[in-house]
Amino acid sequence: DYYEERDFAPIWIDSSVESAGRRAALLRALDAVSLHALPARKYGRDALVEGLSSARNASNLGALEAMFTRAYLSYANDVHSGILNPSKVHKLIPRKITYRPVEEYLSGVASQGASDYIATLPPQTLQYDNLLSARQKLLQVVEVGGWGKPVPQGTYRLGDSGANIVTLRDRLIVMNYMARSVSGVFDEEILEAVKAFQTDHGLLSDGVVGAATIEEINKSVFDRLKSVTVALERERWMSRLDAAEDFKTSRSIVVNLTDFTAKILDDGVATFETRSVIGADKDNQRSPEFSDVMEHMVINPSWYVPRSITVDEYLPDLQEDPTSHDYLTMFVPDTGEVIARNAVDFTLFDGDTFPFELKQLPSPSNALGRVKFIFPNRHNIYLHDTPHKTLFLKEKRAFSHGCIRLQDPFEFAYALLEKQSQSPVSDFQDILETGEETIVPLVEPIPVHIIYRTAVTTADGRMGFRRDVYGRDAIIFSALEEAGVVITQNHG
Repeated sequence: DYYEERDFAPIWIDSSVESAGRRAALLRALDAVSLHALPARKYGRDALVEGLSSARNASNLGALEAMFTRAYLSYANDVHSGILNPSKVHKLIPRKITYRPVEEYLSGVASQGASDYIATLPPQTLQYDNLLSARQKLLQVVEVGGWGKPVPQGTYRLGDSGANIVTLRDRLIVMNYMARSVSGVFDEEILEAVKAFQTDHGLLSDGVVGAATIEEINKSVFDRLKSVTVALERERWMSRLDAAEDFKTSRSIVVNLTDFTAKILDDGVATFETRSVIGADKDNQRSPEFSDVMEHMVINPSWYVPRSITVDEYLPDLQEDPTSHDYLTMFVPDTGEVIARNAVDFTLFDGDTFPFELKQLPSPSNALGRVKFIFPNRHNIYLHDTPHKTLFLKEKRAFSHGCIRLQDPFEFAYALLEKQSQSPVSDFQDILETGEETIVPLVEPIPVHIIYRTAVTTADGRMGFRRDVYGRDAIIFSALEEAGVVITQNHG
């Protein structure tokens, strides 16, 4: 259709200076596909060069035009929106991908400076740029043989000495966490390097080198390259039609499942951060990855128990003792009529036939705590408070049924309300003190992105890494390998 509209005038194959510039720009981009961890063989760069030297007649030139267009569209789509369809790779990554129309790709490269237009195709985010830079640095580490000998298992702390401390020291030096040293003692310099490493890798920053820290410090360069490669693909899945539309330029909420944090970003900068608890690593409890828009918060919420929890967890208890879980109210779903426990013989029902639902009325002990934050979605996932505060003291925080629990939900609410209230704290507390369930709309709805990144940028621009808590990155990397992606050295 596009070619018909331009009366089949070629884009790539004619004698004009413009076409020569487009060909050169595309070939340069295809030369650099490895920088983006894309499958170089997929785009047929060598065949294009061969075609340019061997075309002899109009038929050859027409076929070559088609080859250039096919290679360009394949590259453009992959570098902008990703190689894989995430929902086909994993059912809990139902992320909606934004694909530019074919006509837009073609008109863009044909009507603008081709080099400039092609340069806009990858994600225009700081995170993507940092990942590209980190990948090159890691490939340089591969060239020199890696980070050295792994640290032996054990527990090491301030004041220890010996050969294992030397191995720990040497690895921290090569990983750029401390300056060169000949000390064989776990001194203050090593302590600070260990703490920095732990912070960068989402570990408890206590300066004690135990099993968790050793596991992370012994990860190979190739393991880290796999994380970066997957993170690049995940970042491409987040691309918008236009870079100006990217969520980094406005207020947004980002929950990184592997990081166990929730952040409010303003103009791409984190202005609020709190610890989070995510779904447990169990079937039907793992948190999905998707984006939606937060529309309101509910202060003093009721907890409507999900059907699966009602029939799988509570019904068996009620069949043994109808008075169990007396903090829950039983009601008829359609009418809301409250049903007395002593009026029901629970043994007559199973998971398919149980006709009632359960809810917990507002209270400080409510499973949702005192406030929840709603971004309507088909997964029934939201952010909320919790009465189980001790869970936030743990390093790995995967305990929920899928929703995201916040350590500082009140402060999170204040930060959201400050955009629409002169007294966000008092306004929130006034409603809280009523004890009544109250919906508070957000005047400006906020995009929410639930992501899963094991390669992340630290506050000062260094790369940090997180554990693959659900094993999803391993699945994605395997799919990328099947698509032709390889971890190879390149010089960009």
